Amino acid sequence: MPLILLALPLAMALLCLMVTDRRLLGAISIVGLATIVLTTVLIARQVFTGSNVVWGQFIFIDALSSLILCLVGIIGFMVALYSIGYLDHDIQEGQLSERRLKYFYFSLYIFVFTMFLVLVSANLGIMWVAVEGTTLATALLVGFYNKRNSLEAAWKYIIICTVGIIFALFGTILLHYAAVSVTGESGSLDWQTLRRVARQLDPKLLKLAFIFVLVGYGTKAGLAPMHTWLPDAHSQAPSPISAMLSGVLLNCAFYGIIRFHLIITEALGPQFSSNLILFFGVLSIAVALPFILVQHDIKRLLAYSSVEHMGIIAAAVGLGSKLALYGAFLHMINHALTKSSLFFIVGNVCQHYRTKRIIRIKGLVKTMPITGPALVIGGLAIAGSPPFSIFMSEFIIISSGFAQGRNVVSSLILILITLIFTGVIYATSNMALGTPPSRVKVGEQGNFAVAFVLIPLLPVAILGVYIPAFIQTILQQVTAVFIGGNQ
Repeated sequence: MPLILLALPLAMALLCLMVTDRRLLGAISIVGLATIVLTTVLIARQVFTGSNVVWGQFIFIDALSSLILCLVGIIGFMVALYSIGYLDHDIQEGQLSERRLKYFYFSLYIFVFTMFLVLVSANLGIMWVAVEGTTLATALLVGFYNKRNSLEAAWKYIIICTVGIIFALFGTILLHYAAVSVTGESGSLDWQTLRRVARQLDPKLLKLAFIFVLVGYGTKAGLAPMHTWLPDAHSQAPSPISAMLSGVLLNCAFYGIIRFHLIITEALGPQFSSNLILFFGVLSIAVALPFILVQHDIKRLLAYSSVEHMGIIAAAVGLGSKLALYGAFLHMINHALTKSSLFFIVGNVCQHYRTKRIIRIKGLVKTMPITGPALVIGGLAIAGSPPFSIFMSEFIIISSGFAQGRNVVSSLILILITLIFTGVIYATSNMALGTPPSRVKVGEQGNFAVAFVLIPLLPVAILGVYIPAFIQTILQQVTAVFIGGNQ
């Protein structure tokens, strides 16, 4: 089953290269990603009801990787649905030629493959290669429109993330150097082996390795101050790709940090790596605040919101209690669904209004009777308003901080996310209300993508008031894998 999971996106990518008809490409994309979702769900079911999936020394899937695998599959499937109408509109407007569609879908499937490889790799070296692979795959998608701004964003993305990933490589090499005399060559980068022998490794080398890894993978995860690629990439990429970048790529990069964090925790106790992760988490929330308050570009606003929410997840992991970790992974689910929906919504808005400037988008509830109200709902959800699920996970995380006696940190996070709430709601209300420009037509213009903007918001609304038993079981198992015997 794991090999099928890796083979499917590669096979679909090659198939897309051989097809030129856009309708057939859309159908192939939907069928392919639906099959991928089914495969991820079957693997997750095996993990959550039985045991971890292990294949030789190269494949290892536990509850943590299963959760993110499912998110990649689900968000990818929704992107496939949404992309049909979104790309059709771009073709009709002359922004995209039909013959280039196959390269979009080819790169999308390669992107999915590289993220899956990150999540199933038992070897930390292979995981590093896969993370670098996500950079190369998504750079093509960020610069897909071949315009000056998009190509500049793609190059900036490549340069910054490649520099970051070199730091992660150096950290991985240091970990190998610390472990090879204990494990031998065959086990020096095997995650399970390293966790078992962690207490026998040189603590100074482990500390240095983790600092490099945190900076390296933190760059790709969008943690401040290494986040500078993210606003440009999200702003210039096609909206369905922005949804993938924000909804799942950032989680895959943070997954790399978690794997190293677990090894360091086994060797040195939780304080060293937890405090570093907590620091960068709170810093990310603080850095996102002023940019959200003064932002003029709607897609960059969502990008800085991603910096904030990755900061919240990192802060929760840094707090480290069972309750905080439960909240962290619930927040990971909430953010992936909400942000992907918002990028779908904003994609429709930008196409309809022909601008990303917030000041030029007015009266959405009048001009777009489905997308306009959806933007209001999505804005409330991502800002952390009750009764939506992000409020629930933020409440759990902050409550756990106060319960631990971390009053200063918890109060700071609460103040920061409250101020960010006002900025997001202010921008959303300005776009939704007011008098629409005379140049903008009323109606959704029959855009196929309109049918899917609300799909991810449905579970976000439900999870805010009720967490099903199976979701609770999943989160508890992920938390158990993460903390082991610690509280």
